[in-house]
Amino acid sequence: MNKNEMLVAAIQNGTVIDHIPTEKTYQVVSLLKLEELTTQVTIGYNYHSKKLTRKGIIKVEDKFFTDEEISRLSVVAPNIVLNIIRDYEVVEKKTVTTPDELTGIVKCNNPKCITNNEPMRTLFHVTDKEHGTLKCHYCEKEQDIDKVELI
Repeated sequence: MNKNEMLVAAIQNGTVIDHIPTEKTYQVVSLLKLEELTTQVTIGYNYHSKKLTRKGIIKVEDKFFTDEEISRLSVVAPNIVLNIIRDYEVVEKKTVTTPDELTGIVKCNNPKCITNNEPMRTLFHVTDKEHGTLKCHYCEKEQDIDKVELI
């Protein structure tokens, strides 16, 4: 994007989360607990996008996300792009992809699963990334990633 066309002010250091499907923008805010930050957060909604037609964009000043936070993002909005900004320049771009395993991120929808009855972290194997199919490591029940409940 041409810097003259920027719709939101540039940030000096932090992360720009780009190419968020518009309808997932506020879910990303909630998932990353951005409302709890004391640094500046700018949320853009319904921006024009060549890839998605419409997209969300979030700029987070002075915040760099952990791998676990990025894994959580992949459940809600795979294929978003994280731009790491230092001194007003993009120093790294990361495309968020769904990992092979999700630990402690989603709840098993099987009420009889041990993870719903004992104090333990959930573990899912991503069996089909294209269609978003997860399989519980403990009870082997499959779930659609679009219908999971986040922990």
